[in-house]
Amino acid sequence: MPQAAYLYLIPTPLDFGCDAADAQTDLRQLLPQSTIAQAASITHWVVENAKSARAFLKRVQAVQPLACSLQEMQIAELPRAAHKKGDHGAGGDATAAKALLAPLLQGQSMGLLSEAGMPAVADPGSSIVRAAHAAGARVLPMVGPSSLLLALAASGLNGQQFAFVGYLPQNAAERSARIKQLEGFALKTGQAQLCIETPYRNAALWQALLSTLQPATMLALHSGLTLDASFSRSLPVSAWRKAGAAPEVEKALNLPCIFAWGQ
Repeated sequence: MPQAAYLYLIPTPLDFGCDAADAQTDLRQLLPQSTIAQAASITHWVVENAKSARAFLKRVQAVQPLACSLQEMQIAELPRAAHKKGDHGAGGDATAAKALLAPLLQGQSMGLLSEAGMPAVADPGSSIVRAAHAAGARVLPMVGPSSLLLALAASGLNGQQFAFVGYLPQNAAERSARIKQLEGFALKTGQAQLCIETPYRNAALWQALLSTLQPATMLALHSGLTLDASFSRSLPVSAWRKAGAAPEVEKALNLPCIFAWGQ
């Protein structure tokens, strides 16, 4: 492995999947110049989605010249099966990951990109990172937004002990049982619990949380983080129930959300 080869983890803005007007925000307001410059220098990529990767690179190009044209960019997609369930543990195919890193193994630095936020955190990419380490490449995460950490910081919940539990079951009974299990652990240990859901299921998950969690449990809802339309509020479940279906909450649930609860 040539010493110059790096795998760069490039975070992207959190406006993917949000209103198109917000998506045109100047990239310099959302990412440090060092991250933008590094992204512009990379010509070989492993990405969650090629279409969103090209859209991101167009935004980079608007403020920093790219090392080559978009048409010349070498962009390889992670397997579709990894998009929601991730590619960690048994689901990660080491052979496939190594194949995606062929340019890196030949001494060409590469970038890893998710659709929004930090790759390999609440998004696929961990198998690529592991394969890079196994090959002796250097892995360098660049500075940028992570929706989980932004939400946790804004929640008032325990930032010293927390867990991201991914997606909860879609089945209503199984989902309620899982919520009770996680709440019990949170109340016993103080560990804050965070989860996500696809926007079209946000309302169902929100109602499940309101109806299942104990009245005194703190519940936080965050959406559209870093956007002008961002929403971030943390209240006891009893207060959320009393407030009812407020218009601003319904609007927030139409965007990608982070849900968090605990003491």
